[in-house]
Amino acid sequence: MVGALARTPPLFSLFIKIPLPLISRNSRCIFRTTIHFPKPKLTPTSMDNFSMDKRLHLCTLALSNNSPSRSASAPLVSNKSKKKARRESPEGVLRHKLDMCSRHGHLVEALRLYDEARSRGLPLSLHHYNVLLYLCSSNGGADDDGVGLKRGFEIFRQMVDDKVVPNEATFTSAARLAAAAEDPEMAFHLVKQMKGLGIPPKLRSYGPALFGFCKKGEADRAYEVDAHMVESKVISEEPEISALLKVSSDSSKGDKAYEMLHRLRISVRQVSESTSGVVEEWFMSEEAANVGMESWDVEKVREGVVRGGGGWHGQGWLGSGNWRVVRTQMDEAGTCSCCGQKLVSIDIDPKETENFATSLSKLASQREVKADFFQFKEWLQKHGPFDAVIDGANVGLINLHNFSFSQLNTLVNRLHQMSPSKRLPLVILHTNRVTGGPAQNPKNKKLLESWKKAGALYATPAGSNDDWYWLYASVNSKCLLVTNDEMRDHLFQLLGTNFFPRWKEKHQVRMSVSRQGLALHMPPPYSIVIQESEDGRWHVPTTTGDDIETPRQWLCATRATTNTK
Repeated sequence: MVGALARTPPLFSLFIKIPLPLISRNSRCIFRTTIHFPKPKLTPTSMDNFSMDKRLHLCTLALSNNSPSRSASAPLVSNKSKKKARRESPEGVLRHKLDMCSRHGHLVEALRLYDEARSRGLPLSLHHYNVLLYLCSSNGGADDDGVGLKRGFEIFRQMVDDKVVPNEATFTSAARLAAAAEDPEMAFHLVKQMKGLGIPPKLRSYGPALFGFCKKGEADRAYEVDAHMVESKVISEEPEISALLKVSSDSSKGDKAYEMLHRLRISVRQVSESTSGVVEEWFMSEEAANVGMESWDVEKVREGVVRGGGGWHGQGWLGSGNWRVVRTQMDEAGTCSCCGQKLVSIDIDPKETENFATSLSKLASQREVKADFFQFKEWLQKHGPFDAVIDGANVGLINLHNFSFSQLNTLVNRLHQMSPSKRLPLVILHTNRVTGGPAQNPKNKKLLESWKKAGALYATPAGSNDDWYWLYASVNSKCLLVTNDEMRDHLFQLLGTNFFPRWKEKHQVRMSVSRQGLALHMPPPYSIVIQESEDGRWHVPTTTGDDIETPRQWLCATRATTNTK
């Protein structure tokens, strides 16, 4: 037994030391121990770490190189046959059943399959264990007897005995189990071990520790997790910053609350209803009333506003006394209906636009057929720039079941009249829209031909995603983009930059159709982002009412101020 433990990776030895079925909060000291866990190497003792398909591959290589019984003319096993063999093997069948359990959240059935596999002596791969740990960590502590938590660490310990080397998903599930045991310290320690082992942590890896410390009100420990995230280049999103703002507010840490509000301004811009509640709680707190400067250097604040591009100064809380927080709306000019403050339009650096166009082109070339997108760029260079670009498919289907060229043409004519250069806007349509269906109507055919002759129509090729084309064309031309597409799906998340929502805010034109006809909703003359005024007022936009018909809801926070230069 001693020899077996000596060969076990140290991290897993810690789990073996933990009393099952439940982890005691008093076991924290164990996880503060420095762990030296060697990076996985391909050795005879670690062969079980490989999934079934890799083992089969290694066996195939061994047979092809060493088996004297195999003749040179013997037929090779096809890839299709190999895949079928893996799929129908006991390990493959177990994998499929566990995947189904994961899809439907069936923990009890997954545990039954695990127990059955153990009783049959079936070897489990990393994937098998990760699915089981994911289910246990997702259900840990949620049921009456805490079966997920108890069995989760038991399964982890068995993974140790099987010498299966963990990956990021394994550590994240273990951290979630720690969170279910109300031990964020242990969850944080696991994340630090990941980094030490060369496994890059993800945002989800930090969640159990960060939210655990915030829930317990341990603000300083939560800030440590946050600092570790920054060091690891893991970017926080709204839930993480919102949790940090709440723990800062509850812990009466005014400077940190100020920092978190500005982080929301930079990365989130418009907050969800739950986060707006956290913001409101901060302004209504006793600490918020007590923190702030009664007098400040007006010029220094103005310099901060100019340096930041407008809409914030970053000089700290201004004013003193209780805050008045109300829900409000902005008029078309961006004037608050509550306090009368006029919001500003925050500048976009032209260089940022150029860099964004370059990165967008690169990403589109990777996702689209490179020759097709390169051809479009050449066409755009010849016929552009334009004053407006139209997402033709989106516009032609607004409030309709069937595509309408008449509706699209009405918009084209409206934008033609509005154009400073009196140019037709660029219409982007998929080739199927240009050649089939309503496009065969003689009237529509004539319309399409006139746009084509004017250099105002581009048909994206078969198999392409026209989103890349109309987005790139509008960014490249630095012009208006007419679409009701909110551009929130996976494609636009690939852009991975906070510049995109700022660009969209200033360039997207939305459209509505009613009995009165077609209506264009132009970009607002102010920035829809958290704004901090020169006299200490705050305006926080929410996502409530983030559509054409319903006015957006804002939080307006003001208080009596005495500013002195």
